[in-house]
Amino acid sequence: MKKHPAKQPDDVAPDDAALFRAAVGTVKPLPEQGRITSQHAPRKISRRPGVSPPALPDTLSDFAAENAPDEYLSNGLSRMALRKLRRGTWPVQDSLDLHGNNSDAARKLLQGFLHEAMQRELRCVLVIHGKGLNSQGGEAVLRKLTRHWLTQHPRVLGYCDAPPQEGGSGAVLVLLKTGT
Repeated sequence: MKKHPAKQPDDVAPDDAALFRAAVGTVKPLPEQGRITSQHAPRKISRRPGVSPPALPDTLSDFAAENAPDEYLSNGLSRMALRKLRRGTWPVQDSLDLHGNNSDAARKLLQGFLHEAMQRELRCVLVIHGKGLNSQGGEAVLRKLTRHWLTQHPRVLGYCDAPPQEGGSGAVLVLLKTGT
């Protein structure tokens, strides 16, 4: 049996190109306004050996984490902002996965992540805390704590459950205040 080399995308037959153009018809490019440019991954900052980064103050409390809401919107914002967040108006610009961390480590990671997001002036981030399916008693401890911590952070404008493809109730979309 003789094998034929695979066709390369550049080797499109004229008949195929004409058929494609006929099927697609005339196209109109999308307007440039309203497009959001994607953020590139942050550059790693090289530090001198033996010099540790400055420590962030631990300002988030675990007290009363049982009452953390499923959705949050800071005072002064309309419910429309939460609706826009749910609908994906702001693309996720970075994410943090807290799976497998104890509460102290998760709190410190979240504070560092939010601090870095502020430095990079990110608007929307995803925090994955898990659903608690593998925890003792099936209780989602990190879910409650993460949402409680987010309500305390001064730069968090709101949050809601992530869409199913990004973790559903095991993750939270966070809207951040940008600028000073």
